[in-house]
Amino acid sequence: MRYSQLRAFHHVALHGGFSRAARALNISQPSVSDQVRQLEQRHDILLFTREARQVRMTEAGEALFRLTSEMFEVEERIGALFDENRAGLSGHLRIMADSAMHITDAVQRFREANPDVFVTIRTGNTEDLLRRLRNYEAEIGVVGNTISAPDIDSIDLGRTPILALVAKDYLPASTRWIAFRDLARYPLIFREDGSRTRAQVEEEAARLKLSLTPVIEVEGREAMREVVASGAGIGFISEAEFGHDQRLRTIPFQDIDIGMSESLVTLSARRDVPLIRGFVKAVHRTLGRKQ
Repeated sequence: MRYSQLRAFHHVALHGGFSRAARALNISQPSVSDQVRQLEQRHDILLFTREARQVRMTEAGEALFRLTSEMFEVEERIGALFDENRAGLSGHLRIMADSAMHITDAVQRFREANPDVFVTIRTGNTEDLLRRLRNYEAEIGVVGNTISAPDIDSIDLGRTPILALVAKDYLPASTRWIAFRDLARYPLIFREDGSRTRAQVEEEAARLKLSLTPVIEVEGREAMREVVASGAGIGFISEAEFGHDQRLRTIPFQDIDIGMSESLVTLSARRDVPLIRGFVKAVHRTLGRKQ
């Protein structure tokens, strides 16, 4: 097994193809293909399936990619250690969040200190977020609950209530609250399985022995907003995630108190990655400023 073979494999897996890997490595595509082929032949293992110009990792390839992701990240951390006196960080910080509203101040503070870092923020539910963290597809996660897992570090970002979400004129303007026990009388709009907001609502309904059945199930928060705005029924949202939308309004529940305890999560094995360490520091400073 040679470093160059692992490096070629890693970049094919990372970039999703031999040509893109060759461009990233600044070598020829036949050279990349040859390195991966030698790795497969030497260890009698198939790492990729190659079909109609598409490259997909096999199960063995996915397992190896998780290991090479750790390996090359350690290499980057060694380089950062030797260069730790530079003014700021550089690279790509990938954030997965159920809502970016919980970390906007920290992102701004982090970017001010590290202007050479490119930040991407993508949304996803808790299950997808944890999967991406563990597959080294994201560095930072923000989830609407408390995560207790041996491989995860967590920072409490605070708690916000879950509210009913309706179109502006769906209920009379005089409606200031709604009884959770009365929800079964209305058409309900639920997020997909894996949504923590949905799980909180269903757990509370089970505790009260209520049967709440959605008439519409949607994938993602934005889709839920659009369906609710059309007047199709009542949805659910964390107060911190509502933002500003003149088509919609939130209504608190009269008879219960349910909420989302937002947490920032990272992979414990990666806590010393400079980008992660720098962002966590920005979060702590932001929380301290708000207190």
